[in-house]
Amino acid sequence: MHEANDTVDRKPLHFRQIVMSGWQRSDGLYEVEGRVTDSKPDDFTSPGGTKQVPAGEPIHDMGVRLVFDQDMVVHEVTTFTLASPYGDCTEGGRALQAMVGVRIAGGWSKEVRTRLGGAKSCTHLMELLIPMGTAAYQSLASLRIGQPDKLDAQGRPVKVDSCYAYGSARGVVMRRWPAFYTGPQ
Repeated sequence: MHEANDTVDRKPLHFRQIVMSGWQRSDGLYEVEGRVTDSKPDDFTSPGGTKQVPAGEPIHDMGVRLVFDQDMVVHEVTTFTLASPYGDCTEGGRALQAMVGVRIAGGWSKEVRTRLGGAKSCTHLMELLIPMGTAAYQSLASLRIGQPDKLDAQGRPVKVDSCYAYGSARGVVMRRWPAFYTGPQ
């Protein structure tokens, strides 16, 4: 990561906040919610001049709630749009119902783009779904501590090489799964 360059003046142009939260429900299911809020430091007029938004007020304030089970299968999708630059935006979440029945697992991002890309849905809501898959997984992580590692068909933990820290040549793998460690001895 690079340090900020203090010798260059910067003028703020846009602010985006994305918040994701996960919950365990009393009915045995789980929820993850993602919300995106966009604002500008100056007054904003939407292209076409259909809406004027005062500085600091949300241009976009929208989100998605996924309800899923322990197998990570989506049971319900709810969307909300509290602020948007166009009236048509409020209908853009309907298409996300196409994710009901889909399992949050490898290939989630591709499935989201295939089912919802382009003019099929609201781009902001669709893009929230992609990291919401990870947020859903992380929400259940504390419940899965102490359970046996998931293994692939060859008996190798699926976490090995799933991210940088779990790279087969790194210390986490050396300590946790020494049989699958490939780094220097």
